[in-house]
Amino acid sequence: MASGYHGVSMREVAEAVGVTKPALYHHYADKEALFLAMLDGALATLARLVGHAREQRGIRSQLETLVRDLLDTAPEQRVGLQLASELRHISPERRAAFEGEYRRVWMGGLTRLLEEAAERGELRTDLPPSALNRALLGLTYPLVSGPPGPDPHGTARALLSVFFDGVTPR
Repeated sequence: MASGYHGVSMREVAEAVGVTKPALYHHYADKEALFLAMLDGALATLARLVGHAREQRGIRSQLETLVRDLLDTAPEQRVGLQLASELRHISPERRAAFEGEYRRVWMGGLTRLLEEAAERGELRTDLPPSALNRALLGLTYPLVSGPPGPDPHGTARALLSVFFDGVTPR
């Protein structure tokens, strides 16, 4: 990933993972297919995180679980973010297909959690769940996009408190 999509060859990938180049091509038709398989793996992890959050009762527990799981998989999430930043290098059709799946699985999964919470009376109904989703992601993105701070779980709790309770004194 350090060299970016165009900066690495299939030969270099094969060497890095300890297989021959023909073996790599046996599993992946081209570099784009390998790249998308890696992105699909990152998206599958996000889907599992949403599923784990969904198993909890109440939106606070759901989002606490989700954010804790994001932190626990932060190195993997960073790789996924790096990969996603390289999407511009793949064909428009494959990019559109992946972006659609990302919106369905990740963004849609989070939005559904928030919609259901609003229906249960746990969240305000005057704010669109899609806007709440963006606010939540805006607060949590720094937790997985950069190096971990001294107390990432404490920071996560503080950010969730801001999300749920705001910043004005109670």
